[in-house]
Amino acid sequence: MREFANPDPVALHARLRPEALACLDLATGRRWTYAQLDADVEKAVSALRADGVRAGDRVALLARNSAWTVILHQALIRMGGIFVPLNWRLSRAEVEVLLADCTPVLLFTDKPELADGRAVKDFSAAVDAAAPGPRCLPCPQDTTNMILYTSGTSGTPKGAKISSTFLLATAVNFSILGEVDTDCAFLCDTPMFHVIGVVTQVWPALLRGGAVIISNGFDPEKTNDRLGDADLGITHYFCVPQMAEGLRHASNFAPEHWTKLKALFTGGAPNPAAHIHWWLDRGVLMVDGYGMTECGTILGMPASDRIVRAKAGAVGLPGPLTQVRLVDDAGADVPAGTEGEVLVHGPNVISGYWNRESDALTEDGWMRTGDIGRADADGYITIVDRRKDMFISGGENVYPVEIESAMIHHPAIREVAVIGLPDPRWGEVGHAFIVLAPGASVTDEDLAAHCATHLARYKIPKNFVVVDTLPRTASGKLMKHILKADAARALQQAC
Repeated sequence: MREFANPDPVALHARLRPEALACLDLATGRRWTYAQLDADVEKAVSALRADGVRAGDRVALLARNSAWTVILHQALIRMGGIFVPLNWRLSRAEVEVLLADCTPVLLFTDKPELADGRAVKDFSAAVDAAAPGPRCLPCPQDTTNMILYTSGTSGTPKGAKISSTFLLATAVNFSILGEVDTDCAFLCDTPMFHVIGVVTQVWPALLRGGAVIISNGFDPEKTNDRLGDADLGITHYFCVPQMAEGLRHASNFAPEHWTKLKALFTGGAPNPAAHIHWWLDRGVLMVDGYGMTECGTILGMPASDRIVRAKAGAVGLPGPLTQVRLVDDAGADVPAGTEGEVLVHGPNVISGYWNRESDALTEDGWMRTGDIGRADADGYITIVDRRKDMFISGGENVYPVEIESAMIHHPAIREVAVIGLPDPRWGEVGHAFIVLAPGASVTDEDLAAHCATHLARYKIPKNFVVVDTLPRTASGKLMKHILKADAARALQQAC
């Protein structure tokens, strides 16, 4: 079978569109055309080789977003190395576990208090001082070029092995679903240790010859201003639902100025239909999608106000390079309207995990996502919940996401998370953890009455607990295992 070489969109557009803007680093104001970015990637190859990096070596990065993240990754792809972006929000002990797993030959960081390594500014200086070397011989397209650690919502993160096949497939999937063209400008301020930040925000733009505009972190006021900045001309913006909430509650929220924006693209956590309708009613198209570290972009809603409004809460259709099945416990496909586990197949699915065996992949290459989905008659899929978060109350399956979507309609609720806990009568019952809207108050009776208007009786939580915040990963995913542990301890103490 013929092996294809790594795709290199930077090198391609350095020839097709050499003077077009490729990258802008907002923290420093430095700009790169495609010709300049291509040259700096080649210089980065020379700098890394001078440091002894060879094909197959891992190079880790523990730092906030910058253009150097993109340059380092592109350089390692060209030379056959492996890029390992690490979560700078982790503790030192957590970072050391990941470093022991991937064993990098180099670590660049702007967080010296978390790990011993070389400063990112030293890497940038070395690139500026280097001379471009000869072009590398292309590596096979299925060679691992990045280890991307999962969010670790329920245990030790796993290192997904990312290849150029994965990167290209994700870029194509999102480019079609998200209507990406050559004039696109992606504002990137979600963390680049996450698949949305380092892949989905970057590769579709580079594939199409557009611009990647990088912020070193999310700030609601700054992002609001940037979305309305005509000179930046932002067309695509990714955020998790919690970031969208931050935008709407910022003092300078003015979506009428977002004249170039095609849509707010959301993912990474459930996005209730009530929130999507709120944005649509204010003239902002909110396009939800579904992906994961192991598969990149899987599903996406179209950039259509009519369809999004009619199917709010759904996460869409598969991208053109992806197949999706919904299956029961026996592995048989379920009919429309019936819940089943989401299985994914295609070139955007990883081959496995670094230093770890896993049963997530079937023998014929389908990824078991662990998510429960339901397709409507038109094939649009809604993610019902995580399989592990479902609980059984009185013999009935209960999906916490359904309860959360109903409760978020209450005006006093800003965020909510529901878990199932053991109950001597019903087997399991729901416990709701609630973050109130500023200045709001609410009683348990009011909440139960609100739930009763939207949900069957067995789905109504038994307990409602008001908390200041909900535990989340850096990508916005709820860490329900923490809530379960805290609730279990509280119940034991009460007994």
